[in-house]
Amino acid sequence: MARFRCTVCGYIHEGTQPPEFCPVCGVSSEFFEPLTDDEDQEVAPLTPPPDTPALDRRGSRPRWVIVGGGVAAVSAAESARQGNRTAEILLIHSEPLLPYNRLSLTRFVSGEVGRERLQLKPETFYLQHQIERIVAEARVIDRANKVLTLHDGRRVAYDRLVLAVGAHAFVPPIPGNRRDGVHVLRKLEDAEAIVARARPGTRAVCIGGGLLGLETAGALSRRGLKVTVLEAAPHLLPRQLTLSSSERLSNYLSDLGIEVRVGVSVTACGGDQSVYDVRLQGGETIPAELVTLAAGIRPNVALAQASGLHVNIGIVVDDTLTTSDELILAAGDCAEHAGRVHGLWFAARAQGRYAGSRLAGNSDNYVPRSPPVQLKVLELPIFSVGRFEPTESGDRVLEQADDRRLVRIVANGGRVVGGNLVGDTSFAQELTEAVDQAHPLADHPGLCAALARVQP
Repeated sequence: MARFRCTVCGYIHEGTQPPEFCPVCGVSSEFFEPLTDDEDQEVAPLTPPPDTPALDRRGSRPRWVIVGGGVAAVSAAESARQGNRTAEILLIHSEPLLPYNRLSLTRFVSGEVGRERLQLKPETFYLQHQIERIVAEARVIDRANKVLTLHDGRRVAYDRLVLAVGAHAFVPPIPGNRRDGVHVLRKLEDAEAIVARARPGTRAVCIGGGLLGLETAGALSRRGLKVTVLEAAPHLLPRQLTLSSSERLSNYLSDLGIEVRVGVSVTACGGDQSVYDVRLQGGETIPAELVTLAAGIRPNVALAQASGLHVNIGIVVDDTLTTSDELILAAGDCAEHAGRVHGLWFAARAQGRYAGSRLAGNSDNYVPRSPPVQLKVLELPIFSVGRFEPTESGDRVLEQADDRRLVRIVANGGRVVGGNLVGDTSFAQELTEAVDQAHPLADHPGLCAALARVQP
């Protein structure tokens, strides 16, 4: 029996060939790679220690504490353990569930996956890899004494600390945004509240035409709701798609029965205790018994700020993901690296892996990769990576399109710097590799063939 690993989320599949789609993050089979015998040994389980030291004391082994319950935190713990078999690793997260994949919450809303399929790792993983989970909220960092205090008064000493505390959903200051039936989608409890209200025929309005807003719209449509998407920008996904790609997406959504309105401004969510409409600038109202807000995220910086760490939009880190305290790292949606908070799952996983390796002794600098974006709930495959618009001198656009597909590649000096795929994403991994490694287009016959076979 062979084993294959998803190169996006790390899911391991056993079988004679990769699955058609990853059951965790939804990418297609092209993103799976076979595991070699050496790699199989790397993920082999470890024997749990006979006992675990008390939280308020340290043994002779180094103690690494990771705060967070998302992909950055779990990836940091896993990477740290791969690099060091003896250190104490404590994972502190506030939700009582096993750490789960927020990327799949829209698939939970659509009914594609259940709660049990959301877990990033099974419980046995933490036992086998000697990663102690503590369900608690971190409240205070005593940096001078290297002690973290939890909400219940427990004190946890650390030698190194990783803050992977994520972000929270931004709730725009719209009158009526707290009415019953108005929801964000950031946690499993949010998803369950949306599902409880999402009955066939219910009128739903998704405010925000970004990735999360569109995935939520697609999920609700699959449940039989009448869905309208509202976006303030001139077209959908302005950070991921060109105007032509976005128009194709809008047409596809319309064919599915999802109404799309762009360039509109929401002034209120109307109703009494419960929402019953969404009001637009100019006076128009759209009936709605369910409203979702997908207006972006804000990094969780309160703990870092209260502890005197340097904070801007996120927790500021250098090229080693180290904060202004040399013993504290930050990774994922809470971290600001080179003036940027990515807010994308792919980047959070990469930063978490690096932070864990840094704990274990890696001295290389963190090198960010171009995070790819792929819609996973809507059945129209859409993929984007790197620059898809000519923004620098020398950028050249190569684009071919027909009624079913669009292939757009941006090159500079003969090297691939980004692109969009719509309708056929079979070359997504090759495009990602070309961008990450700055390869010439000629070195990727698959991309050349994709351009050639789409007739203008």
